[in-house]
Amino acid sequence: MPETVLIVEDDPALLRGLKDNFEYEGYTVATATDGEQALRRATDARPHLILLDIMLPKVNGYEICRQLRKQSLEVPIIMLTAKGQESDIILGLKLGADDYVTKPFSIKELLARVQAFLRRARAQQSSTFHFGPFALDRSARTLTHQLPRKKSPPASIDLTPKEFALLDLLTSRPGRAFTRDEILQRIWGHDVFVTTRSVDRAITTLRAKIEPDPDNPRFLHTVREIGYRFELLSN
Repeated sequence: MPETVLIVEDDPALLRGLKDNFEYEGYTVATATDGEQALRRATDARPHLILLDIMLPKVNGYEICRQLRKQSLEVPIIMLTAKGQESDIILGLKLGADDYVTKPFSIKELLARVQAFLRRARAQQSSTFHFGPFALDRSARTLTHQLPRKKSPPASIDLTPKEFALLDLLTSRPGRAFTRDEILQRIWGHDVFVTTRSVDRAITTLRAKIEPDPDNPRFLHTVREIGYRFELLSN
């Protein structure tokens, strides 16, 4: 079944061009031209990915992103905007956007980004997530490491419950930046004795267990002023 992309854009010419290109690539396309319509379509169309303009009538893209994440809608969101200031990018990522494309953009590049996010999303449907020499089994709650060219069984990596939950969360959306506050709420809950420094400490100990060089991480990247993201690189 074709994957559905929701395109939220108030410029009729750009909306038509995007719709035509995505349909040509085999996607089912839903559209919205203002913020209120976008919120309804995000629920009704059940999209696999959302392309979201920021400057919209009625409800802007930032507020749409915030509301969708508050509703635990975890589909990838790529923001489309004419703005290019770093503060705008940071705000979009803090509100839960996965990526940010500045107009004018290459349709080929945009399609490639969409394909990459959807490919990652499909990979998450498996209970076992592979990255580098590691295999994260979400059902068994284990992390194993297979040494190259070794016939011996994979070695088990000892993770604390918080470390496993943190790795599970970050790998659930490769490429997405999670804020420290969001990580804290999802992993630690509402424990009043815990601060965002607990997130930093858990990242440090997790890097020591999975990164060949923890000072130059391959997988667990710091996103300045925001939090952390997991990068899925080719083996």
